[in-house]
Amino acid sequence: MSDTIIPEKTVEVVSDVENQKLENIEATVAEPVAAEPAAPAEPASAEPEPATEPEPAAAEPEPEAAAAEPSVAEKLQDVAEEIKDKVENLADKSLAELSDMFRDLKESADSMIRSKEAENIKSAFYKLLGKLKGENPEGENSINNPFEAVEENFKAVYADYKKERAEYNREQESRREENLAKKKAIIEELKAIVENNEDASACFPAFRELQNRWREAGPVPVTAFRDINDTYQFYVEKFYDMVKISRDLRDLDFQKNLEAKEKFCEAAEKLAENENVVNAFHELQKLHEQWKEFGPVAKEKRDDIWNRFKVATAVINKRYQAHFEDQKEEQVANLAAKQALCEQVEEIAEKEVSSSSEWNELSGKIEEIQAKWRTIGFATRKENQKIYDRFRAACDKFFARKRDYYAGFKDSMNANLEKKMSIIEKAEALKSSTEWKKATDQFIELQKQWKEIGAVPRKKSEQIWKRFRAACDEFFAERDKQAKPENDFYGNLKAKKKIIEEVLAYEPSDDPAANMEAQREFNARWQEIGHVPFKEKDAINAAYRDAVKAKFPLAQSAPRNAGRPGRAPRTEKELLMDKYRALQQDVTTYENNIGFFAASKNSEPLIKQMQERIEQAKAELKKLEQKIRETEEEA
Repeated sequence: MSDTIIPEKTVEVVSDVENQKLENIEATVAEPVAAEPAAPAEPASAEPEPATEPEPAAAEPEPEAAAAEPSVAEKLQDVAEEIKDKVENLADKSLAELSDMFRDLKESADSMIRSKEAENIKSAFYKLLGKLKGENPEGENSINNPFEAVEENFKAVYADYKKERAEYNREQESRREENLAKKKAIIEELKAIVENNEDASACFPAFRELQNRWREAGPVPVTAFRDINDTYQFYVEKFYDMVKISRDLRDLDFQKNLEAKEKFCEAAEKLAENENVVNAFHELQKLHEQWKEFGPVAKEKRDDIWNRFKVATAVINKRYQAHFEDQKEEQVANLAAKQALCEQVEEIAEKEVSSSSEWNELSGKIEEIQAKWRTIGFATRKENQKIYDRFRAACDKFFARKRDYYAGFKDSMNANLEKKMSIIEKAEALKSSTEWKKATDQFIELQKQWKEIGAVPRKKSEQIWKRFRAACDEFFAERDKQAKPENDFYGNLKAKKKIIEEVLAYEPSDDPAANMEAQREFNARWQEIGHVPFKEKDAINAAYRDAVKAKFPLAQSAPRNAGRPGRAPRTEKELLMDKYRALQQDVTTYENNIGFFAASKNSEPLIKQMQERIEQAKAELKKLEQKIRETEEEA
């Protein structure tokens, strides 16, 4: 492709009009429709469009060369793709995260020039909100709408932002009108200098001052840009034509322009080494805009200085074009990689699954594929949204089938809730009984039935357990108070604490047989002691087990919970909840054990062991809380 030739000092109105349009980019850039951001746009050509304005005659045109600016469409494409890049991960955000992103944007210093980003966040927020409401139609009309607070908060922040944006636009338009008035005044002063045709030595400083004021005046309304600029250039030409500037002042002006343009050349040459090709290209456009603000240099140096600047410009233009060619090849490879991932997810989504463990295994595979997807860059612009929609549809299909599979357990949990409520009613009716033996056996049977019933809805689980436990505690506390001498529960508790102290004080022998005999003796004495108060039963038994394990490492204990055949498959959330409650009970037991062991002078190592177990259990509880939240969000 050959270079397009334009004079160096050409007004280049096209580029300035493009800059004005870029300031109002939100009026021309289309808002992305899907959550997956589109691929970056490729430039139509590395060669910018030529300017069409003629060179002022009196300014002595410099050699022609290719313009640096791309077309309006190319610049709008670049800015649009930059905006889309910023919202690449909006599809993965929650409502709260999107709301926080919008609030952070609103409070940022550059919020007013990021309006397109704000609209993208708003679009993603309401798209996700609509999807969530569609998945939970009951919640939309219920009193306890789970989305109402975050939605109202977002509406309020967005309304404030729109007010600020409108005020900002009014201020910008007002400034442009003020700048237009300033430039009109400058033109009138320049016109007066030209028409008065005064002595050059008197006119030139005033002319230079007007040029400086013109550059500092700032942008004007786009509709007035061409007329005001053409008028200004006309009188600049008149000044050089009509005013006879002394040779010394002209040479001084040429030298000043040369020094400025040499700095522009140095900056352009340095940009040619910049690894970020896109940034280098955009910075080059700024250099070209600044270049045209300065007048000509001495005639014998015009070719050299412009050729130097043109060479640096050509290097950056070629690198810019090559960058997008390489990016296109990479995008084709990315498309192939994403198609392969789609095929994997589609195959998994069609599998017949019959167990909870298999669902969890396949869920892990899907999550791994999703993580790999996020590491792959854009596909081709034409296919990027299509391949994302295909991938998302396959993932949605898999998780929809998983939700349907587990939905059947909700009925089971509600049935379990009814069973446990029935047990609670029986326990509350029995708690006032004074037939201690008979009622005790009935409570033990109720507790056994309670343990055999499966999971209930999480919101009710803790509530009904506390209610059942309260009924049990009330009965056993009253039974212990009314206990006969032969059933001295607190005396039995004291006797068992004494045995624990003896176990802790025991010094193991080198003879394994002697140790086994000692352990049997301790166990026999323990079994001979009667019942302890109900509230102390679990803690004293756990303390004895821990003491025996510490002194007799070979001692074996039965598993804490045995599996129950005939139950429906447990969901991942149920399993996590069971583990969470078991750990909570362990922490309580360990803390009670420390209280039992504190009375013994030989129990310091065991107390330290209990404290370490408590810390480990609490750390595990935090991890389980996070996993439970993740399963709830997935469901």
